[in-house]
Amino acid sequence: MKTALVTGAASGLGYELTLLLAKDAYKLILVDVDAENLAKTKAELEKNFSVEVIALAKDLSLPNIAQDIIDDIDNTQIDVLINNAGFGLFGSFAETDWERESAMLHVHIITATHLTKLVLDGMIKRGSGQILNMSSLAAFQPGPLMSIYYASKGYMLSFSEAIANELKGTGVTVTALCPGPTKTAFQETVSENTCDNKIKFNMASAKEVALYGYKAMLKGKTYAIPGGFNKFLATIPRFITRNAATSIVRKIQLKNREN
Repeated sequence: MKTALVTGAASGLGYELTLLLAKDAYKLILVDVDAENLAKTKAELEKNFSVEVIALAKDLSLPNIAQDIIDDIDNTQIDVLINNAGFGLFGSFAETDWERESAMLHVHIITATHLTKLVLDGMIKRGSGQILNMSSLAAFQPGPLMSIYYASKGYMLSFSEAIANELKGTGVTVTALCPGPTKTAFQETVSENTCDNKIKFNMASAKEVALYGYKAMLKGKTYAIPGGFNKFLATIPRFITRNAATSIVRKIQLKNREN
C-alpha cells in the first residue's frame, strides 16, 4: 500500500485531493492546523473508504515543523507528497501585519520546501515518487495588495519547475498546480472586510481543480493550469510590460474587495 502525505487536508483543495487519494486506496497522513475539522475528515475517510488515516494537527508556520512531522510518522515511506496548505492576506505591505506575513512565508515556502527535501531522498532511492506543490495563477505576475502571497506562489512555481528538471530520469516527478479563483474558504482569510470575490465569472469549484491537479500529478506534468481562460491569463505578462501587468492586478484586487 502506498502512502500519501497531504498538508492543509481538512478543507478546500486539500480535502478534495485527499478524497481522490482515498479512492485510490492510499494510506493517508493528513496535516492541518484545524484539529476539529481534521478529526472529522479522518473519521469520514475511514468510514467511507476503509483506508488507514493518520491525522496530525500541526501549525505549519512554526520553525522546523516539517522535521517534527517526519519524526512523528517515524520516517514512514512517503510515495506522494502534496504541499497544499496556505492562506492569503490583503492590504498594502506597509500596513499589513508582519506576524501574519511571516507565518505565510513559513507555510508557503519554508515548511513546504523542507518537507520536499525530507521525502525526496527516499523517493530517489526507490526510483519513484510524486510531489504536488500548490502554486497559483498569481505566480505569473506581481500582486499589489497581496504582495507576499503572489511572491510566495511565484517561488513555489519556480522551485517546482527547477527541481522537476533536476529529477528527470529518477522516476520522481514534481508538479506545480496553478489554479485561478477557486471556491473555497480561502477568501475568508484574505480580508477582514469581505469573504467573497466580486469578480466571479471565472470561479472554479475545488473539486474540479483538485481533479485536474491530481491527474496532472499522475501524468508527471511539471505545471498545471486548470481552465482555458486561466491558461490565457498566464500568458498575458509575456505580451505587455511588467508595469502594465502589475497595474491590472492591482485594479482586479481592488474590484474584488470593494464594499
